[in-house]
Parts: sequence; C-alpha cells; structure tokens
Amino acid sequence: MKPEKKAREMSLEEWASYIDYSVLKPEFTPDEIVYYCKKGVELKVAQVCISPGYMKLCEPIVRGTNTKLGPTCDFPFGNSSTESKVRQAKLALQSDCVGELDMVANFGLIRAGLYDEVSRDIEAVANVCHEKGIECKVIIETGALNEEQIRKACHAVVKGKADWIKTSTGFLTGHDDHGATCQIIQMMMEEVGNQIKIKGSGHIRTQDHFLDLIDMGIDRMGIGYKSVPVVLGLE
Repeated sequence: MKPEKKAREMSLEEWASYIDYSVLKPEFTPDEIVYYCKKGVELKVAQVCISPGYMKLCEPIVRGTNTKLGPTCDFPFGNSSTESKVRQAKLALQSDCVGELDMVANFGLIRAGLYDEVSRDIEAVANVCHEKGIECKVIIETGALNEEQIRKACHAVVKGKADWIKTSTGFLTGHDDHGATCQIIQMMMEEVGNQIKIKGSGHIRTQDHFLDLIDMGIDRMGIGYKSVPVVLGLE
C-alpha cells in the first residue's frame, strides 16, 4: 500500500518499521546473533529474522518491545517435504514473540510448472500460522525464475492462502539474482493487487533503493545486518 507521505519525509522510526532485520548467516555464533538481535531492537525494526533454532535465545531480547522475531521455515532451499515444513512451523510458533513466519516455497516445483502442488504446500504451513493468529510470508526466490514463472507463482501463493509474498532468500547461487528490484516488485504488485502484502528482499543495499520501494507501496523489506545502517542513513 502506498504511504500517505513520501519516504524522504518519514522519520527514522518510520523507516525502521519497514525493515525485517536479517540475522540468518549460518556461520553466526550465538553471541553474534544476540548482538545483532539487540541492534534490531535498538533501531526499532519490525522484526529480527532468525533461524528457528535460535528462538529461545532471542525471545528475552525482544519481549516487551515493539520488535518481533521472524522465524524462517525450510530456509533457504524450500524443498523439504510438506510434513517437515509443517512440523518446523509448529515448533517455531510455540513462541509468543513471533511477528510473522517466512517460509520458502518449493521453487523447483514452480520452475516445473507444478503450481497446484506449490499452493498445497504453502496452504499446509499457512494453516498452522493462522491457527496461531500469525501471518505467513512465502518466498518464491525470484532470481531462479523467469517472468512467467514469477507471475504464476504470485497466484499460487494467493491460492495457498498466504498473507504475504516475498522475493528472495538472499542465499541463491548459480543464478543472476538481482533481488528486490523495482521491476520485480512492480510485477508482483500487478499480479497480487491488494489480495496479499509484498516483502522485498535481496540486494537492498542503498538508501535510494530502500526509499524508492517505500514510495512504490511495498509493505516490508528484508535487509541484511550490514545494510540496515546504510539504508537508514546512519553510515
């Protein structure tokens, strides 16, 4: 949804409300995860996105603040069985500090044109989220897809009863991945309209890009821990 005022007229806190602070590098130690989680809370971002195994570690940091935890599900490959994804979501959502859950769609199935299977996989996880009153975001990994696949995947996500669609994991290799470009976000907006929200992630590394996406009407952005101070104009 387009904001009521231009992004460049917003406060630092308003900018931060658009950010899911990504703390997902697998090599991070628990101490590093705690450090960056605290940074996210300090900046008042919407969520700190973490692997589900670190939920209990980070719960005390966000509890009582406006920042939530955003656990990931089957991240970053998305090709586990539906049963495995459902179990992982159920475990992650035992926490009372969750904002939304980010799951990875099986983008191999998207590339194969098996959109009904993709929707069924998504719906199984979305149902777990909705039982807990939590919204479900779905990553379709746009860098692995062509335009037709991206557009059709948007409809598969809507059919799967998800609440959000998201561009990228930021971990794709072997493809020419440009992340959340304005062109990709516009394409997704054209397909989903106001049916679900849109999260852009991947290669959002400059303040101009960040502010342009806000002005387009993006709902949230996943931004890596190194780039968050940059897009907020803090360095």
